[in-house]
Amino acid sequence: MGSATTQALAAATSALDAASGVDLDVARELFAAARAVGDSSQLSGALADSAAPSAARRNVVTAVFGSTFRAATVSLLTKVVDERWSSASDLVDAIEELAVRAASVAASTADIEGELFRFSRTVAENPQLELALGSRLGDSSAKGALVTTLLQGRVSPATALIVSSLVERPRDRRVRQQLNRAERIVSDQRGRRVATVVTAVPLSDAQATRLTAALSKRYGGAVSLNSVVDSGVVGGLRVQIADDVIDASVSARLADLRQKLAG
Repeated sequence: MGSATTQALAAATSALDAASGVDLDVARELFAAARAVGDSSQLSGALADSAAPSAARRNVVTAVFGSTFRAATVSLLTKVVDERWSSASDLVDAIEELAVRAASVAASTADIEGELFRFSRTVAENPQLELALGSRLGDSSAKGALVTTLLQGRVSPATALIVSSLVERPRDRRVRQQLNRAERIVSDQRGRRVATVVTAVPLSDAQATRLTAALSKRYGGAVSLNSVVDSGVVGGLRVQIADDVIDASVSARLADLRQKLAG
């Protein structure tokens, strides 16, 4: 990500934070805008053209989306194209990220991170499902319909919207990569870090509470905990937050011991 995009994304996120009337309809329209811009090299090029006056880029947004999208959505898109992006692809990524953040804002009490994580685990455990959702040959609307059927009544409307929208337009990303990215975006929007903890047996509620508190203290902020059960760790636990790994598992200690014995 170029420095221009980093600054532009921060400005777009601030605009969303300051916006009013952000609901799931706004998030849905932002996803639709990301698809429209991403599918048209002419449109994405016009909106990401830093050489063009910002007023011209805003006029394009109004001409393309003004008659069908809500005022709140058009306003956010206008603020996005006001910024300077390193590439047209970065612009599309930003609109998509803004859509995920908008869904998080609209459903502030829903456990979107947890629901995204659990669906990602479901996909990982079902190779046929991962193939069906990730195949480039499949019809995008059929993939979205499949996700809607799988998630109906099991997750919040915000999570269903995020997953179906991302699956319909993967942009050369694998399904689990998309879900993990969306989970990180939601956690960032909510001011939290995502911790994945792997244990041999499920954590009790008390253990999960203590671990969350300890991690929050260590990292100086709220932490969202995702739990994975893997008998391969034997005992203890392994925790990953972004690139940080805390491996206190028995399997890791045994591996270390074997290495030392081997010389």
